[in-house]
Amino acid sequence: MALEGFTHLIPVAAGHEIIRQGRRDLTLIRMTPDIVYDQMIGAGCARKLVFSWAGNPGVGSLHRFRDAVQRRWPAPLEIEEHSHAGMANRYVAGASGLPFAVLRGYAGTDLPAHTATIKQITCPFTGEVLTAVPALNPDVGIVHAQRADRAGNVQMWGITGVQKEVVLAARRSLVTVEEIVDELDPRPGAVVLPSWAVTYVAEVPGGAHPSYAMGYSERDNDYYQAWDAISRDREAFAAWLEEHVLNRVPAT
Repeated sequence: MALEGFTHLIPVAAGHEIIRQGRRDLTLIRMTPDIVYDQMIGAGCARKLVFSWAGNPGVGSLHRFRDAVQRRWPAPLEIEEHSHAGMANRYVAGASGLPFAVLRGYAGTDLPAHTATIKQITCPFTGEVLTAVPALNPDVGIVHAQRADRAGNVQMWGITGVQKEVVLAARRSLVTVEEIVDELDPRPGAVVLPSWAVTYVAEVPGGAHPSYAMGYSERDNDYYQAWDAISRDREAFAAWLEEHVLNRVPAT
């Protein structure tokens, strides 16, 4: 399962719903796991994390993630670490129907020694040694966007990261949106995901909070700051989870 969004349009509400449903033993994929994955890991949803960077942006570490890796709480967490470029290329390969991606990367790092899904490959034309990484085809890809029309076409703009690629690579996809409109008006630089590429659309205003949705909401920096203290302590985290996720009925 991949929940993608790069500082912007992060599908946090969808992550909370996964926690409420009690999903377990998930392989979670994300280029930049931040607090929503910290919350899902702390809630016991994850068995494995495939990622390229993990942290509370602008604040520090993810303490529930660290607790799972270092102390196996609430469950052991297997990790598969890549670079940003490697993860992005893996999504592109998955979206393109290719078995793997080739890039210049990972040189000078010890990631190939610790990650079995990073392999050297020799170009058959030049002899150059490159890096191959397998395609990512999540069972489920989830992203957040600004709008969808009633036919299921989705429109997003601003920092869009790899949302398009993860939807095209995934076997099924869910897009939560700020609003459903009768017609999508043109937006400079906007990405439009056609209805044939999207399995489900759900109208979830504020579904990216505490990240932001350009044109609809601003980033809640106080939330990120507060999360550092909450997530450091297991009891404080459990109380937060009970109050703000498990006992919170989502708006319909």
